[in-house]
Amino acid sequence: MSSATNLEWIDTTHGRLAVRKDGPESGITLLLLQRFRGTLDDWDPAFIQAISRDRRVIRFDSAGIGRSEGKVPETIAGMAAVVVEVLAALGLSKVDVLGWSLGGIVAQQFALDYPHLVRRLIVAGSSPGGITDGPQQHPRVPQVMTKGENGDDDFLFLFYPETESAVAQGRASLARIHAQPDYGPKTSALAFMGQAKAISSWPGVLHRVNELRLPILVANGAHDVMIPAYRSYVLSQQAPDAKLVLYPNAGHAFLFQEIEDFSQEIDRFLEG
Repeated sequence: MSSATNLEWIDTTHGRLAVRKDGPESGITLLLLQRFRGTLDDWDPAFIQAISRDRRVIRFDSAGIGRSEGKVPETIAGMAAVVVEVLAALGLSKVDVLGWSLGGIVAQQFALDYPHLVRRLIVAGSSPGGITDGPQQHPRVPQVMTKGENGDDDFLFLFYPETESAVAQGRASLARIHAQPDYGPKTSALAFMGQAKAISSWPGVLHRVNELRLPILVANGAHDVMIPAYRSYVLSQQAPDAKLVLYPNAGHAFLFQEIEDFSQEIDRFLEG
């Protein structure tokens, strides 16, 4: 598992940003972009361990998030621009990118705005935006996800199907996350508002999706109550070079529920 010793700091125009590095320094680095209200410590450490066995994996708190200084950009393009600064500070000229949820939105924008920096793209539990048809978000989601603080039961509702096996896997994942020895501060109310504003003002990428001419792995849980899997399907159908993977009996946090299978998918995709 990753440890407290791999926390580093980089200097940007937004101030100092917190970074964690895992895995060997070999090949193309995999950069992780986190979910709404999530910090670099909200990745399941078992997932990090699985995907960093044979590659360098980097995760960070963006401007205004968690340990990092600065203010959360109020546009998705602004969040993508922070990624550019992170890569420059780390001396990286090209990376693979995995974005989960809000991170998947930022990842798509980043790949469009800075295509020279991205080799392969993984969009997990996310959406290209601008989709009004098909299954919709569960009506309870806005109320739960905007609480001042979310407890385990909230995360289980948002991230996992209400089956015995999925709930057990969800509780195990949350326990691993909370057991980390150097778990950092949660996202502030001000940062939450900035992220919400950026999401609400984002026009989506469907009108530009043909420009995403790089290999893309699109994945989700079939029972995602937050961002319905139909939106992953639409992205996979319209992007020129995309593969879709959907997990049964899984939801928004399928990547922490199906760690072994999804990490193998990631390996095959990045090595292909």
